[in-house]
Amino acid sequence: MAKTETAQDAQACELYLITPPQIDDLDAFSELLDQTLATGTVTCLQLRLKDVGDDIVRAAAKKIMPVCRAHDVAFILNDNAALAHELDADGVHLGQGDGDVRAARTLLGHDKDIGVTCHDSRHLAFEAGEAGADYVAFGAFFDTSTKQADARPELDILTVWDEVTDLPCVAIGGITVDNCRSLADAGAHFVAVSSGVWGHPKGPVEAVKEFAAALSN
Repeated sequence: MAKTETAQDAQACELYLITPPQIDDLDAFSELLDQTLATGTVTCLQLRLKDVGDDIVRAAAKKIMPVCRAHDVAFILNDNAALAHELDADGVHLGQGDGDVRAARTLLGHDKDIGVTCHDSRHLAFEAGEAGADYVAFGAFFDTSTKQADARPELDILTVWDEVTDLPCVAIGGITVDNCRSLADAGAHFVAVSSGVWGHPKGPVEAVKEFAAALSN
């Protein structure tokens, strides 16, 4: 994923959407996702299901990926480079225990995106970049119920990263419409959101519109 520049050459922060950890009705979710992505406010979607086997991930990906591609939204698979390759996903997001970036690059090729979770460590982020990652993710910045947080970085990790490298960074963890602007102002190139969209009281369509407005102000 490349950094996005406005006409004034200023960094625009974009929305990186993560699926709910469980999807009970794929047909209903796909319809809701189609409406959400039709807003044109989401750059990529990561399929991240919790405690399920590969067959369930396959079924979800085969239903969701065409919706993403219909809206020109990158489809990223969580954790599993081999499955991302099998499904021809647009990329994979790797945690620190989910495999080697170089091995994933060899498997996926150079036209796919590889992201790496780096918690609160610029050292891990530099290592990921040197290994060929397309983006790094820092977090969790705020309290989150979606995933257990292994670290709580300060906002300045985004500022320093933006100043010293061109590699895009994603902020993750407890991000809402109310706090996303602070991450963008600190230097995040993308904000990754799950429950802040799917659990929004007005629904995900209105949620992504509110995120887009907050990030563009």
